[in-house]
Formats: sequence, C-alpha cells, structure tokens
Amino acid sequence: MTDQETAPVDGVEQAAAEQVATEVTPVPQPEAGQSSGGGAGATAGSTPPPVPVASDDPTRWGRVDEAGKVYVKGEDGEREVGSWQAGEPAEGLAHFARRFDDMRTEVELLEARLKSGAGDPKQALTSAKHVRDGLTDAAVVGDLAALRARVAHVIATAEKAVDKAKVARDAARAESAQRKQALVEEAETLANESTQWKSAGDRLRAILDEWKTIRGVDRKTDEQLWRRFSKARDAFNRRRGAHFADLDRQRATAKTRKQELVDEAEALAGSDDWGVTAGRYKDLMVEWKAAGRAPKESDDALWQAFRAAQDKFFARRSAAFDERDAEFGTNAKLKEELLAEAEGIDPGAGLEAARNALYKLQERWDQIGKVPRERVRELEGRLRSIEEKVRGAVDAQWRRTDPEAEARVAQFRERVTQFEAQAAKARSAGDKRRAEQAEAQAAQWREWLAAAEQAVATR
Repeated sequence: MTDQETAPVDGVEQAAAEQVATEVTPVPQPEAGQSSGGGAGATAGSTPPPVPVASDDPTRWGRVDEAGKVYVKGEDGEREVGSWQAGEPAEGLAHFARRFDDMRTEVELLEARLKSGAGDPKQALTSAKHVRDGLTDAAVVGDLAALRARVAHVIATAEKAVDKAKVARDAARAESAQRKQALVEEAETLANESTQWKSAGDRLRAILDEWKTIRGVDRKTDEQLWRRFSKARDAFNRRRGAHFADLDRQRATAKTRKQELVDEAEALAGSDDWGVTAGRYKDLMVEWKAAGRAPKESDDALWQAFRAAQDKFFARRSAAFDERDAEFGTNAKLKEELLAEAEGIDPGAGLEAARNALYKLQERWDQIGKVPRERVRELEGRLRSIEEKVRGAVDAQWRRTDPEAEARVAQFRERVTQFEAQAAKARSAGDKRRAEQAEAQAAQWREWLAAAEQAVATR
C-alpha cells in the first residue's frame, strides 16, 4: 500500500501478552520428610503445589538395587528409570535426583516468567505441556506426583494468561481500528468540506504520520480503512488542484485586464483635460479593484505602473492649478480695481454716459478672465449691483420720456444679438465660464430690450 506501514498482527499479540501478568504465589518449600500435597487437578489462582527438592534426600523417592538398576517410587509403585554402574549406588541415586531438580527448576522458571509478564503465555503453555507429557517416562528420581501437580498448576495459569492476552489483543486491535476509523472520518470531512487548503493539507499529512504508528489492525479491516483514507486524500488533492487551477486562470485574466488599465492610465497621464481625466482615473480605480488579483509579482509591478501614471497626471494637474490659482488671484485684484472704478458711475450725471461706461466696464471685466471660485459670488454680486443701478436709472428715464425709442430698441436688440453670439462662440470653444457670463449679459440686455419695446408699445 502506498505510504502505509502496517505492523504484523503479532505486534498486538506481543503487546497484549506484555499487559498480562499472571499472579503466581511464591512456592513454599516442604519440610524435610513432607510429601506432595497437591494433585493433577490444581487450578490457576490457587496456591502452587509445593515440590520437594529431590537431591536433599534421594532415598525418599527411589532406590538402586544390587544389579545397579535405578527405580523411582510413585503412586502406582516403582518404575525403573535407568541403571548406575559407574560408582556407589548413592551417587547414582543422587544423579537421577539432580535431573529431577533440573525439571523442577524449569517449571519454576516458567512460573516466574508468567508472573512477571515477561514471557509469552502461549510459549509457556507449550513448554509446560511438554514437561507434563515427558513425566511419564522421565528418567528422574523425585516426587513425580508433586511435580505433576505443579506442572498442572503452571498449565492452568498459562491457559488463563493466554485467555487474558487474547482479550487484551482483541481490545488493542479494536482500539487501533477505532483510532484509524476516526482518522478516516476526519480525512473524509476535510476532503469534502474544507477550503483551508494549507491547514487541511498539513492535517492530512499529520493523519498519515499518526496512521503509521497505529498497529495491530487485522489485515482486511486495515486495507478497507486505508482505501477510504487514500480515496479521501485523492479527493482533497483533486479539489485543491482544481481550486488553484481556477485561481490561476482568474489571476491570468486579472493580469490581462490590469495591463489594459495600466495602458489607459499611462495614455491619460499627459492629458490637460483636468476634470474629465480625473473622473476617468476614479473609474479606472474602481475597475482595478473589480479586476481581482493577478499573480503576486505581476500584480505588484502593475500596481506600481498604474500608480505612477496617476501620480504623473495629478502632479501635472496640481502644478497647473497652482499656476491658475496664482493667475486667478491676480484677476480678482484687477476686478476689484475695476469695481472700485465702476462704483463711481453716476447715472444721474448722464444716463447715456453711464450706459457707455457700464458697457466698457463689462467688456474689460470679461477680458480680465476667471477669479478664484470662492471670490466669484462676491465680485459678481458687486458687478450686478452696479448694473442694476444703471438699469434702474434707464427704466426711470423710459418712464419719464421716450426719445428715440425705436433707435434704442434697435440698439438693445443689437447688443442682445452680440452677447448671444459671444456666448455661442465661447460654448463652441469649450469655455463654459465665458459662455455663462455672455449669456448673463445677453439676458440683462434682453430685459432692457423688453422694457424699451414695452415703452414703444405703450407710448
């Protein structure tokens, strides 16, 4: 399996065996002359049957006859176990007694390993059964009944330990399977739902690392869980790949669009149409934000180019406005001087002279040009006051007399036509301000014309 490192099932058996520590009580040694106190029916958990040391007094458990044959005493009588021709009969009996003690020691070692949990219960059980089966024909001299009972006790203890190990192994296997099941479910959730690509990818790698540490699941279950986990990883990788592929396409589109915006911004940087161009730059900024992100390096470079074009235009506009404001300030001073002169016009000293003076003043006013925006209302208001003073005098004169009324009507009509033509010319040239001023003067003369025509009509 790809990336999978599954431990053999025996790993669980070993771990389970190590958890099992069968309680084996110390073996009390019988007093001299004491025989066996237990039988083959000994069970695990009971006091281990004592087994006397045969070499302390071999004559209790066997004998050597005149022919050198060695016998061991048992419940069913004597049984020949060998012969001794090499020396004294007592030496032969001691030899076979020591062989008995060796078997006794082997059984005690099995018992001790079971108690400590260091041994494999199955192996201990096999060894104990081997000893039990060999006792029938064993060439030893000792308390065979006691040893047989002790072996039976070890077998019962080992069987209990094997059962406990199996339970522990099954529990460990179930726990391992549950852990992998939980990891699989988490991986499937990430694969189907997560859009936190980096953190989810890191978590899937961590799950794989944890997966490798979980051992002992049976092969069939392990393979089924692994297939699910692998499928979840593949699904996540496909979703992530599709996301970034789509993101790359979007960024490529954004790069193309932003390059177009940069080109337009650079083309507008030299424009002198300050109002229209400034408005277009605002629109370009809105379009820039709507275009989305391009690849990082490209996005940064494009933004720098876009901002450079903007800065160039607005720096030029700022310089032009500063120059214009300086010029407008001078114009305001000139108009103030002109108003001071115009305020000396006295219609009472001569109406025609006052009208001519006002006409010349208006022409000079238009020639001076624009003033700062915050001064327009003030200066225009003062000029209108002078115009109204002269117009009021003209109206009063008309009411008093009507000399040369027709000529005056023609004159007024000519002036209306003149200012209307100036307004049309200024508007065609794009000079909105001058056009508005000419229209205002035309409107004033139109009112005078209407008054003159009314005077002619009612005289």
